[in-house]
Amino acid sequence: MNGKDPMLEPRSRTRDWTFGVPMLAAVLLVALISWASPQTIRNDQFWKDTSGNPIYSQGGGVFRFGSTWYWYGVHYAGAETYAASPTKLNSDTRFVAVSCYSSTDLVNWKFEGNVLDSNSTGLSGTSWMGRLGVAYNSTSKKYVLLSQHDGTSGNGELFATSGSPTGKFAFDHIQDTLPGVVNVTSGDQTVFVDDDGKAYLICSSSSGREYLYVAPLRSSDYLAVQTATQIFKSAGREGNCMFKYRGRYYFCSSDLHGWNASHTYVISATSITGPYSAESVMGTTDMDFSHVSQTGFFVSVPGSADTTVIFAGDRWSDFAGNGLGYNQWTPLSFNGTAPSMNSVTDWNLDAQTGLWTVGVGNNWVLNPSFDADRVVQTALAGWTDSTDQATFPGGNVAAAHTGRFSLLQSASTAYRAKQSQQISGLPSGGYTLSAWVESSGGQSSCNVYARTSAGREYDLSASSAISSWKLLSVSGIPVTDGKLEVGVRSVANAGDWVRVDDISLVQDPSTGLVGGALPEANSGRGTERIVLSAEPILLGKGTAADVYSLEGRRVGRISGNGTHLRLRDLGYPEMTYIMRWESGYAPTR
Repeated sequence: MNGKDPMLEPRSRTRDWTFGVPMLAAVLLVALISWASPQTIRNDQFWKDTSGNPIYSQGGGVFRFGSTWYWYGVHYAGAETYAASPTKLNSDTRFVAVSCYSSTDLVNWKFEGNVLDSNSTGLSGTSWMGRLGVAYNSTSKKYVLLSQHDGTSGNGELFATSGSPTGKFAFDHIQDTLPGVVNVTSGDQTVFVDDDGKAYLICSSSSGREYLYVAPLRSSDYLAVQTATQIFKSAGREGNCMFKYRGRYYFCSSDLHGWNASHTYVISATSITGPYSAESVMGTTDMDFSHVSQTGFFVSVPGSADTTVIFAGDRWSDFAGNGLGYNQWTPLSFNGTAPSMNSVTDWNLDAQTGLWTVGVGNNWVLNPSFDADRVVQTALAGWTDSTDQATFPGGNVAAAHTGRFSLLQSASTAYRAKQSQQISGLPSGGYTLSAWVESSGGQSSCNVYARTSAGREYDLSASSAISSWKLLSVSGIPVTDGKLEVGVRSVANAGDWVRVDDISLVQDPSTGLVGGALPEANSGRGTERIVLSAEPILLGKGTAADVYSLEGRRVGRISGNGTHLRLRDLGYPEMTYIMRWESGYAPTR
């Protein structure tokens, strides 16, 4: 269908938004850097270790010892059940083990074994174990594991030690009170290790969870939590964790949503004990409730070119039924001191350079499976709706292809309805739109669609009866200006309905422009390539290159001197630029 949308004037029922995650557009067109070896992180699926076995690690953290990263978390019995058949949530929080995985690139994880399990001394009667971390104490030369624990050995903070990061760890004791903490025990917690090696417990109070704390571990051995400093009082926060970026501490938390998805709240300070800023919602996390996850922990990845901070979200899908995969890791961007989460499904991380790019298979639709909102409602996170009815005829419904919810349009009278999102920052090229659909059929029109800025539409028709979930797709959707509208639209009769789930908009590899990778191209005016401002470029003496913004505006010219240059060192403030140099000459790295 071409031309103007026939719907009534849109009436927004959710936050009207453009994908344009702050600072993300500057990364979306970046060529993969050939001297590095980026690895791809893929969210929205169950991760496996290097032996092909499921990774069971929740409520833990990633810590770097030497040149290796170690990931510790809890293996719950219910995680096995849901991963094997992700169709029904459960409440099986039985403690199986504390698992340990190792990696040098933060993508490929080797299972090192269970460092503690339900048969370990002191843990045989465990009813709850979780929210744990590990720190190395240079005085005792021990690795110290700290975790919440309830069981026959006691309730409180469990301590265990090992001479190796891969264990096994030996039960030491349980500290039953936290000095300086209201209610004397923690609500949620993580372990944070500062640049100087000092370790802290980051937590909220247990009852109401409105008090937020930073508490040092005893420096001599890390085997005691010392007096906590209250840094904030809120409406009640859980999923408490911390990261540090460019000398600033960021204390992050979630809503009190139990096992489910949430906004991410953030306060920050230049000192770990404060004073802290006012609380705000981390940029973009309200669009899909932190990629349908809860704050789990953060990983700072310092490299030779930059530092990437990873938001490691816990998706407790076994306990909430909110989609596929337990671990949702996404990179942060910063506008000054304000962080934003880039809600990407596929992205490439180079742990050596500390740089990241969007991956080939990234799904550009936010909240595509409609699980972010947690409960049945008409206004859905990330989507804007319009209708000719007094109230919107639909929303989400607890009948899904995956997870718990799908999008629904339905009414007892004839109706028009549309739910859409405006996506920007797309790399030029061709795209494929797909969705899983069920439909009553009989509508005058019913489509999942992508609409270009020129008004051309590419439709998946659902106006015929579809009695069970069916995958529909259309390819060859051209993008030249970085923008598309994606949505679901019905012009329907009384009683007609459509359910849509797992919408996907992915770049088509056959176009030659894939997932943020731009090949070098000769335009007749010279050869062009996307470069990071932090990327070292070698221009020979007597050569020159023009520098353009991603919008195509010339912003400068650099001359080669035979040494490596970085645009950021030459006063170019943005993350990414287009460089155009003389035909027949290409800079080396």
